[in-house]
Amino acid sequence: MKTQEKKYSRKSPPERSARMVETIYGCKWSLTVFQLLSNGINRPGEMVRNVEGLTTKVLNECLRKNTQFGILERVSYNEVPPRVEYRVTPFGTKFIRILDELEKLQEDIEASG
Repeated sequence: MKTQEKKYSRKSPPERSARMVETIYGCKWSLTVFQLLSNGINRPGEMVRNVEGLTTKVLNECLRKNTQFGILERVSYNEVPPRVEYRVTPFGTKFIRILDELEKLQEDIEASG
């Protein structure tokens, strides 16, 4: 009696998550925004004031991309003047942990190189 060999199908890369990582790393300010949020700075105006070289236009584009991916959530308060804050979503927390692991991997590569 012949044993049946298991056939494996071609494994495809994780297309959407890879595109997310590429897009977020492509926005040079995303990692800075995550750092600001982790330090309690969650309002766009406050972010711009705390980071040299960061403009409102570039920040808004970065926040929009992160919100579209579900990494951040935009919270609007019905106040005068209007107030907007950003928070990391539960999905965003997982995603940022992956980015942290990639950073550690880069440190290992640099240390062994």
